Amino acid sequence: MAIEDGRGTHDVAGDAPLAAASARPSGSRPRRRLLSWRRLLILAVVLGSAGTAAFLGGFVAFAWRVPRQEVVLTATADGIVALTGGASRVVDAVELLASGRGRRLLITGVHRTTNSSEIARGVPEFERLFDCCIDLGHEARNTIGNALETRRWTLGRGFRSLVVVTSSYHMPRAMAELGHRLPGVELIPYPVVTQARAEPWWSSGANARLLMTEYVKYIVALARMRIEPVVDLAEAAQRRPPPPATQPGPAT
Repeated sequence: MAIEDGRGTHDVAGDAPLAAASARPSGSRPRRRLLSWRRLLILAVVLGSAGTAAFLGGFVAFAWRVPRQEVVLTATADGIVALTGGASRVVDAVELLASGRGRRLLITGVHRTTNSSEIARGVPEFERLFDCCIDLGHEARNTIGNALETRRWTLGRGFRSLVVVTSSYHMPRAMAELGHRLPGVELIPYPVVTQARAEPWWSSGANARLLMTEYVKYIVALARMRIEPVVDLAEAAQRRPPPPATQPGPAT
């Protein structure tokens, strides 16, 4: 209804909704914000639970794949590589070489001050092999370094297949790193199982912690390999021949 007064004509019915809207309580916005925060919290809890379940499920699958008994190797390869970290790895690798499972052995990750005669003392019956068929790598300090050192040795000798000797729990990460650096080379795993690691992981706190640590390293390695090139750029730069020396021009 329109009312006319000295200030003009006003639509009373039209002004009523505006007055009601201005009189509406201002608490609706905080309630909407609270609902949004609750939804975000629920989403975070759901995603966190799903991520935890996936992580633990992956760990169980990883742990079950780690062998608790040594395998009998029947295959042969061009070469054998042993990743240092335990005396039994070197002993097993030398025995494989002596039995004809490979033509040559690389022991990678050897301490800089250790020589072949010192290692040969641990396997005196095979000491002669150190004079002809065993090479030591002194540059590697971790699994990535083992893979790079093995890559140079393998390609330098033209090998197309390798027996990989390392501990059972370390084998998945070692195979991943070596496969990443040597995509065209056949890798044959030979996991070394010590008596302490033969115990089921679920019944041994030490084994469970070791496997969990190795599982995390394995996941990190896989993630890193997805974003880095196959050949390490630093290594490629080191192998790149120096540019030819420029000849001085005639004096002017």
